[in-house]
Amino acid sequence: QVQLVEFGGRFLQAGASLTLSCVASGRTFSRYTMGWFRQAPGKEREFVAAISGDGDLGTEYADSVKGRFIISRDNNKTTVYLQANSLEPEDTAVYYCAADRLVDYRDQNPQHYDYWGQGTQVTVSS
Repeated sequence: QVQLVEFGGRFLQAGASLTLSCVASGRTFSRYTMGWFRQAPGKEREFVAAISGDGDLGTEYADSVKGRFIISRDNNKTTVYLQANSLEPEDTAVYYCAADRLVDYRDQNPQHYDYWGQGTQVTVSS
């Protein structure tokens, strides 16, 4: 069982940057693929980024954030980060952290992740 808690969402102006954090419980954090997803009002939850576990640290990004967002993890702190730069109003959404032991980090389907945080709101104003 893994519990996830996200931090860092807030209101920002377009062009700003922020870093979201997701702290995980559990002693086997390093073995889990960690993902970030987001959901805007009236839209389906969509993939943002993922990072593999087990030392490989492969990363995958949605086309909409590639070159602007960076995912990273600190296994000693059982935390995964999402650094979001050059934010746009279209980035406004609730951002969710997700974890799964078996999913491939290149798999962008949210239904393949077993564990989810409660979400943190990011609002970008123009």
